[in-house]
Amino acid sequence: MTKLTIDDIADLRAYEREREAFREHVIALKKKRRIGVGPIITFVFENRDTVRFQIQEMARAERMLRDEQIEEELATYNPLIPDPGELSATVFIELTSKADLEEWLPKLVGVERSLELLIGEGEGSEVVRGVPDRAHDEQLTRAEVTASVHYVRFELTPSQVERFCREPVVLAVNHPAYMEGARLAEGTKQALEADLRGAE
Repeated sequence: MTKLTIDDIADLRAYEREREAFREHVIALKKKRRIGVGPIITFVFENRDTVRFQIQEMARAERMLRDEQIEEELATYNPLIPDPGELSATVFIELTSKADLEEWLPKLVGVERSLELLIGEGEGSEVVRGVPDRAHDEQLTRAEVTASVHYVRFELTPSQVERFCREPVVLAVNHPAYMEGARLAEGTKQALEADLRGAE
């Protein structure tokens, strides 16, 4: 999947004209790309359109008019666009009350290193461990409390890509305080297969 350039980011007036249709398109995309794993963790698998939407919305909210501002956003968010053989996800710890935040965020330290794809079933199954995005990880990692948002990628070999496409896949969190898994629906697998194969 090619990375975004400044030419892909519409200026504010042009974006207002396309925003409603583009927003609906991205909402539809995210329906297949959003997976809840257990009660409080949600993955959203990113692609070029979801990342472009994030940048466009940031530029709109912050009234960004200068190329340098957009270039900064591109440098931050382009790494979330997966290369062929990769999946890239934003991981949300979805907590709404102060009490829940104070309980769970210290408990889930290291959760970004406990995310897995389980490909296949039984003895021959394979585990692909998520790798936190280095730039974001440096800002987000704390010894005593985790962040409520993490960025992670899964790097698959060509044979793992083939297995992903034809066998059952479970997305899992394998953390001492939170051990949960969710089997990927066929529609989700098809959307992610396009990422793995580098489709635009």
